[in-house]
Amino acid sequence: MTDYIHDFTPLDRGLNLVPEGVKRVHLMGICGTAMGALAVMLAEMGMEVRGSDAGVYPPMSDFLASRDISIFDGFAPENLSWGPDLVVVGNVIRRDNPEVAALAAAKIPFLSMPQALSRFLIADAIPLVVCGTHGKTTTSAILASSLHHAGLDPGFMIGGIVKGFEANYRLVGGEYRVLEGDEYDSAFFDKGPKFPHYRPRVAILTSVEFDHADIFADLAAVKKTFSCLARVMPGDGLLVVNHDNPTAMGIAAGAGCEVVSYGFGEGAHWRIRDLVHTAGGMVFVLSGEGRRINIELPMSGDYNAANAAAVAVVLARLGLSGAEIAAGFAVFAGVKRRQEVRGEEGGVMVIDDFAHHPTAVAVTLAGLKQRYPWRRQIAVFEARSNTSRRRIFQERFARAFDSADLVCVREPEPLRGVSGDELFSASGLAGDLTARGIRAAWFRTPGDIVAFLNQESVRGDLIVILSNGGFGGIHEGILTMLRARL
Repeated sequence: MTDYIHDFTPLDRGLNLVPEGVKRVHLMGICGTAMGALAVMLAEMGMEVRGSDAGVYPPMSDFLASRDISIFDGFAPENLSWGPDLVVVGNVIRRDNPEVAALAAAKIPFLSMPQALSRFLIADAIPLVVCGTHGKTTTSAILASSLHHAGLDPGFMIGGIVKGFEANYRLVGGEYRVLEGDEYDSAFFDKGPKFPHYRPRVAILTSVEFDHADIFADLAAVKKTFSCLARVMPGDGLLVVNHDNPTAMGIAAGAGCEVVSYGFGEGAHWRIRDLVHTAGGMVFVLSGEGRRINIELPMSGDYNAANAAAVAVVLARLGLSGAEIAAGFAVFAGVKRRQEVRGEEGGVMVIDDFAHHPTAVAVTLAGLKQRYPWRRQIAVFEARSNTSRRRIFQERFARAFDSADLVCVREPEPLRGVSGDELFSASGLAGDLTARGIRAAWFRTPGDIVAFLNQESVRGDLIVILSNGGFGGIHEGILTMLRARL
């Protein structure tokens, strides 16, 4: 990780460690998805856990309270006065946070979140790490669920709630740990990605594309970050890479371990063939290394076939039979906020998806069109991430909704410190889509969209909500409106 600046100011880098006999842990930024899960894991290990965050609110506040984990609302020096042995610093914490100053003055040992996961979740287990711009959460969930179905009792930490477990983490004693390897920075004192901290023995690289414009200047910076994955793979490791993504393949070429590719294209070590989309999902054949596996998956989209193929390659190399792999896939229950059916009222189906990058939007809508070709598709989009709220992808978004019949776009909150001509425009996108022959409209609030859909939606429609945030509760707002209309 020498390519990245490790500026511990004002902290003492000599205290970046785990002290002996840790019993009390404080988490700064505890309400993040991963940090909240880490807090509960540490509590399950018998530690006393408290934390702090700004704007504490449900559902994470309720989740932590249900586990008797105290939360300080807001950051303040006195939040550390309860005497923790260790502090975990989340990546939302800036170096000028008042608790950072208190941490430095108290000389308490500290870790970043990925360092803590490495120490407390992975320990001596075998890390299976899923990396890439797209598909990390779904691929990690399929891998963890399949290992569990095969009786291998994996632990995991994943960036979404895995159905069947109703959690995004699992702390167990099996030999494997499945982790979603985020490329986002680890902490203010470690601007490198999280995945090198997980010491992957087996890794999946799903894709590499420009994203996270708040921390990466361009694609070259993204590629530099992912090149860390190739460098940290051990000589006896395995890197499984998407053959259909040339950038990912280029990065994998720098690995000093075995590289195995998967995909639709000729030349992949494992190829996806005979893909058929059905009302229940899809079926396809995966063939490679002298094996043929018939796969049925209750999800849709070519990209999810690729995600499943990556997992199948890993499972095959871990010794599972084709029948065991197929059995685990067939009962995969999915991940919340990934093609999640939130309800159906009056013949109108409402689906929630996390897609917020133009590539993710395009493949998600195309996959749902393949699964529900008879339904009129209404896409409801909120640009919420730091990248999507910038103009960087304005033109690409205009080509991302080709599978939709009608598009509703919410005007996002502007980014502080970013000039108006650098911001994404909802009205501009609606105009571009209209020019391409796709009916579109833009709105200022979620309530305006619900009112519009009250007049517009009819039996048989499929409403797909695309956002990486809560979208002002629009999911339940639409379902409530549909129920009232009945």
